[in-house]
Amino acid sequence: MKTHRGRKIRVGVVGARRGMSFALGTSSAAVGMELVALCDVHKRKLAEAKKRLDTSTRKIRTYTDYDRFLEHDTDAVVLANFFHEHAPFAVKALEAGKHVMSETAACFTLAEGVRLVEAVEKSRYIYMFAENYPYTAFNQEMRRIYRAGRIGQFVYGEGEYVHPDSADYWNRISPGLNHWRNWLPATYYCTHTMGPMMFITDTWPLKVNGFVMPYRADDPVRERRPLRNDAASVIIVRMTGGAVVKLIQYFLRGHGSWVRIHGSRGQMENLRRGNSNMLRVRREQYHEKLTGPVEEITLPRFPRHHEQAVAAGHGGGDFFMNYHFAEAIRKNRQPWMNVYRGVAMSIVGILAWRSALNDSNTVEVPDFRKKRERDAYRSDDWNPDPTRRGKHKLPTSILGEIKPGKNAVAYARRIWRATR
Repeated sequence: MKTHRGRKIRVGVVGARRGMSFALGTSSAAVGMELVALCDVHKRKLAEAKKRLDTSTRKIRTYTDYDRFLEHDTDAVVLANFFHEHAPFAVKALEAGKHVMSETAACFTLAEGVRLVEAVEKSRYIYMFAENYPYTAFNQEMRRIYRAGRIGQFVYGEGEYVHPDSADYWNRISPGLNHWRNWLPATYYCTHTMGPMMFITDTWPLKVNGFVMPYRADDPVRERRPLRNDAASVIIVRMTGGAVVKLIQYFLRGHGSWVRIHGSRGQMENLRRGNSNMLRVRREQYHEKLTGPVEEITLPRFPRHHEQAVAAGHGGGDFFMNYHFAEAIRKNRQPWMNVYRGVAMSIVGILAWRSALNDSNTVEVPDFRKKRERDAYRSDDWNPDPTRRGKHKLPTSILGEIKPGKNAVAYARRIWRATR
């Protein structure tokens, strides 16, 4: 394997939309990567991205074919392609001798999770899961506080990722009736909530129960989108160490991202009112020597590279994805956000959908760090993708098969035509 000490890491990015955040952030001195190639099947998007990325001293090579892209002289690739297609792309890149950073989700089936884990183990190349929400300033500070023992042992946690927007916005970024955003079950997009729980407390999921809430008929966004899925989900997760976690995700009203951690000696959360980047820590010091105020509210700074992180996307998380990926490659050491954690976070959403379809019964989460547990899932390709679900015939809504209304389809198509 190549060493990268003292030289820039040559990187290629897949995805000319979401991938632009990673592409634009590679060249900072703190990251130390060099963007050399970009891949996307959409020629217009690719041309627009190249125009934005090219400079007088740097010309980016562009590809519409992934296999040809992998032949380019790169050390690493960043995968920002569709949500349900990451694992096969990652396996192919690892087999081509590339380090990989993959956007969420790490895998779309449990069998893909097995193949991905074993491809990383076999290749010995770096794999990093690009779950950026744990790396906001308040989540990094909560991890520091928890590891210092200030709130005791983990008892209960809540993670919320609530992301409503207009039908026009969602239609623009979800072109086509079979675009994944138009059918993805409501439990699947859970790593923005599961990730902070695991990151702050260093615990792992053991069992899940999934609950799903369908859209209501009077929702004006639903009336204008060709949807075959549901509005939101709640996932209850039992963690190693005995803690319980509640995860809430997606199209509820009341936009925001919140994390709440209760320990045996204290509690902490980012604020719901005012500046949600501010952190509230409460420690009722019963039967303890008083060491500080019961409640403190602060605005955390990033522990390093604060200014660069503030300027990056997703609350600083996008900067730290590039930063930790490059550091892992240079040190030849798998990052904290490794393949095992990435797969564990991702399969929580898959298994929660199984639970939801079975009256929210409990489903155990396998530990893919252990080969004997992986063996049971090597052929488990259970999935709701309408283009490849095969024998499973799984619904993408808790209500069963939904046919989008004619008015919703017509409205979406007007948006698609205008944004081609």
